[in-house]
Amino acid sequence: MTESNKLPSGQTRIDSLEMLNITKRFPGVLASDHVNFDVKSGEVHALLGENGAGKSTLMKILYGLYHPDEGEILLNDKPVSIASPNDSIGLGIGMIHQHFMLVPTLTVAENVALGLPSTRGFMTDLDQVSKRILELAKIYSLKIDPDAYIWQLSVGQQQRVEIIKALYRGAALLILDEPTAVLTPQEVDELFVIMRQMVKDGHGLIFISHKLHEVVEISNRVTVLRDGRKIGTRPTSEVTKQDLANWMVGREVGFIPDRGVVDRGEARLELNNISCSSDRGTPGLRGVTLEVCSGEILGIAGVSGNGQRELAEVIAGLRKAASGQVVLEGQDVTGLPPAARADRMLSYIPEERMRDGVIREFTVAENMVLREHEKRPYSRAGFLNLGKISRHADELIKRFHVKTPSRDTLAKNLSGGNIQKVVLAREISRAPRVVIAAQPTRGLDIGATEYVREQLLEQRRNGVAIMLISEDLDEILALSDRIAVLYEGRVMDIVPREHATPEKLGLLMAGVHLEESVSVVK
Repeated sequence: MTESNKLPSGQTRIDSLEMLNITKRFPGVLASDHVNFDVKSGEVHALLGENGAGKSTLMKILYGLYHPDEGEILLNDKPVSIASPNDSIGLGIGMIHQHFMLVPTLTVAENVALGLPSTRGFMTDLDQVSKRILELAKIYSLKIDPDAYIWQLSVGQQQRVEIIKALYRGAALLILDEPTAVLTPQEVDELFVIMRQMVKDGHGLIFISHKLHEVVEISNRVTVLRDGRKIGTRPTSEVTKQDLANWMVGREVGFIPDRGVVDRGEARLELNNISCSSDRGTPGLRGVTLEVCSGEILGIAGVSGNGQRELAEVIAGLRKAASGQVVLEGQDVTGLPPAARADRMLSYIPEERMRDGVIREFTVAENMVLREHEKRPYSRAGFLNLGKISRHADELIKRFHVKTPSRDTLAKNLSGGNIQKVVLAREISRAPRVVIAAQPTRGLDIGATEYVREQLLEQRRNGVAIMLISEDLDEILALSDRIAVLYEGRVMDIVPREHATPEKLGLLMAGVHLEESVSVVK
C-alpha cells in the first residue's frame, strides 16, 4: 500500500463505497426498495428522509446490523460481505450513534480501549492507548483528555470521544447519525470544523440529520429517500432548504410557521423559587422562578440534562418539589397529584411519549380518553360507555389526521409521529388553559413536525399558555415569544424573541452569563 493511499491518521483510504439495488423486506413492509447510494473519499454525503423512509435500514445494512435481501456493496469497486459490525469496522467503516455508547464511570482511554485486545496480553496498555488518542486529537483538533472521566465531559466532548473511538479502530468512512441533535450551536460549529478537517484529509462522511440548514451548510451531495425508495441525489449547492423539505415530503411544506401577533394576557402558570432533586439525588432545579401567560409560548432552551425533565415533571405533579410553589391560575397546586392538576385544565405532552404519554397495550381509542375515562360521558355508574368512547376516538382521528388502521389498533403498533398525534389529540381536545409540551417533535419527520408546531400555535391563538421545552434551538426560535435558558437547573436568563440569537442562546446554554444580554424579565 503506497503512502498516498493512507490517511494522516494511518488508516487505509476508502476511495469509494457503493450500495447497489439494496432491498430489505420486513413482514408487511418493504423498507428498502432497490436503493442505490454511494459516498466518496473527501466528501460529506447527506442522507435525508422522513421517519420510515428507509435511512436507518440502509445504514444498518452498511454497518452489518441488518442483512440485505437483494443487492450488493462495493468497496473501492470490489464486492464485500458485511455480516456484522465487526466486519464493517474491519473494512474501515465506523458509525457515530445518536445515543452515545460510552460508560460514564470509565475514562476516555478506558472507553476507547474497551473491547480491544491489549498489546500486553492480560495487562492493560492504557498508556499506549492514551498516546494514540493524543495523536488523533492533534490531527483532528479534537481537544480531549484521555484521563478524563466520561461523566465529567460535556455532550460535545463525549461526541468527540465517539469520533476518537471510531478513528482509533481504523475508520476511514464515518456514518454520523443525527450528530447535532443534543449540541449547542457552538458545539455544532466545532463539530463542523472537525468534519471539514476529516474531509480535507480524505475521509468519507455520511451525514444523517433532520436539520436542513445544517445539511446545506456541511454536505457536498444529498440523497433523499421516501417510502423506502431513492427519490434522487443532487449536489447540495444546487438545492435550497425548501427544495429538500418538499422533496422529502412530496408536497409543498410550510417551512417557517406563521406565528402571527397575539396579545399576552394574564399569568396562568407561575413557578416561585422551585427546587427539586434529580433521579440521581443531585440538584435537578435550583430556585427556578418563571411565569407563562395566556396567549404566549415560553420556550425553555438548554442542552439535555440541565433540568428540563425535572421542570416538566414538577409542573405536571410527577416529581415532588423540595421547595417553592407551583401556582396554576392563582391557586397553589404544589401538593396536588397529577389528576387534580389535570382537572384544573393543565395538559402535559411528555418527553417520553411511549413511556409516559400512552399505554402501549391499550388501543388508540382507550389512550384518547385516559385523562377522563372515569367521567361523563365516557363512563356512567362505574361502567365505560364504549359507544361514546368510539365516536370520540373517530372524531379525534379525523381531526388530528392520525394514521391508524382503526381506533382499535394498539398504540405500540403506530409510528412515533402518529403516537405523538394521539397524545396531542387527547391533551388538546380537553380545551386546556395551560399546556406543557416537552420535546414535542423529538424524533419526528418534517411532515409530523410541521403538524405538531401548527397545533401549538393554534392553541396559542386560542389564548392558551404554553411552555415549550425543546433541545431544538431552531424550534425554540421559530415558536417562542420569550425564551428562558436552563443551565445546571438554574434559569440563566429570559430573553424576548426579538432579542434572541443562536449565538447568544448558545452561550447561555453553555453557562456563560452575558452582561450585555437582556435583563431577566418575569
